[in-house]
Amino acid sequence: MKTKVAFICTHNSCRSIMAEGFLNHYNDGSFEVYSAGTEKYPSPKPLAIEVMEDLGVDMSYSRSKLLTEIPNEVDVLITMGCGVECPFIPTKYREDWGLDDPSGNPKLEFEKTRDLIRLKVLDLIERVQNSLL
Repeated sequence: MKTKVAFICTHNSCRSIMAEGFLNHYNDGSFEVYSAGTEKYPSPKPLAIEVMEDLGVDMSYSRSKLLTEIPNEVDVLITMGCGVECPFIPTKYREDWGLDDPSGNPKLEFEKTRDLIRLKVLDLIERVQNSLL
């Protein structure tokens, strides 16, 4: 059975889609991966997509989504550190990654955020595979 993971942010335009991108990139078939925002936003930030594609992560499918577009229940719910108060979403495990939003900053800040997210996603994969959650 696949572990359902959802990454939640305010706009689903930067941090949460980066996390979704990395987990899809490293996914060995063990995960169903989702991301969503609590507020409607037109599209992902171009620099968020660019810095992911710089590492060879396919982001062509990316679009900003609302919570109503993901399953009503997930196994792991990750908020990105934007003070998001999600409507109740049943989950077995929840954590907040406390990441600053690089929006409006130069590409270097997007790269720093991307690199932090990559490390957190790899750690999450290891914890799920080793039943540490």
